[in-house]
Amino acid sequence: QVQLVESGGGLVQTGGSLRLSCAASGRIFSINAVGWYRQVPGKQRELVAHFTNGGATNYADFVKGRFTISRDNAKNTVYLEMNSLKPEDTGVYYCNTDPLVRLNIWGQGTQVTVSS
Repeated sequence: QVQLVESGGGLVQTGGSLRLSCAASGRIFSINAVGWYRQVPGKQRELVAHFTNGGATNYADFVKGRFTISRDNAKNTVYLEMNSLKPEDTGVYYCNTDPLVRLNIWGQGTQVTVSS
């Protein structure tokens, strides 16, 4: 069915950058429905960035101006470009699509650690 595999996480210093990738596959899948989420220590999982129905992008306030979500339909891949990273960005980042989000089905994510 739908499979999403995150990669690209790592350890960076404050102000650094990372690009996360989400490789998608599955017969019931729309790349436009894939969004990025994260779980920061001490907080619940939260939506970071996603595509709107009109093809635009939307971001959580805490990443606006720093993160960019994009997609490559030919490669069935969604990206999250993260710039100006802060220690509070540290957490596990997930990509997921609406049916799975609704069913609370998540992959293992990719760890992002930002040091001071």
